[in-house]
Amino acid sequence: MDVHLAESINTFGTSPKADFVPTSEQLITLTYGQLSELITRAIEKAIQPLQDRISSLEDRIASLEEENAALQATQETQADNSLIQLRLINDLREATKKEAQPLQKDRGEILRALLAANGGKMLAKEARQKMHLGKEQFSLLISKMGEDIEAKPLHSDNRKKILVLRTS
Repeated sequence: MDVHLAESINTFGTSPKADFVPTSEQLITLTYGQLSELITRAIEKAIQPLQDRISSLEDRIASLEEENAALQATQETQADNSLIQLRLINDLREATKKEAQPLQKDRGEILRALLAANGGKMLAKEARQKMHLGKEQFSLLISKMGEDIEAKPLHSDNRKKILVLRTS
């Protein structure tokens, strides 16, 4: 029964009952075991949400540690890839700085002589055909001879290139 209701019933009438003791002032007798059990249950009930929260946080920490390990592995792989790319770029730069090979020097002299024989100008296609070179080889030869020969688009047809012998 509700405590307030019980007090109202006990105090009903003109004068309060002589043996009435309010609930808040009544004595309860408990054994040590009963008191210990009540306290233990109260503590367990009070700390259960905290234990659940700790368990949840521990799971989250484990998940974050796994993510961190995966990110570190990815970062190490990217660092390795960057190093490889830098080495390849450096190798390519070094390869372009190399001097012309002896065969390219001979072909360069032949091309210079061919241009000189044609008045210092000639269509690139004609020069390539006369030298019996493929397009890639001829393009490489022209790029190596950048100081001696200039390749320009033909004024009448921009698709064609004309080679001009530079005079020093």
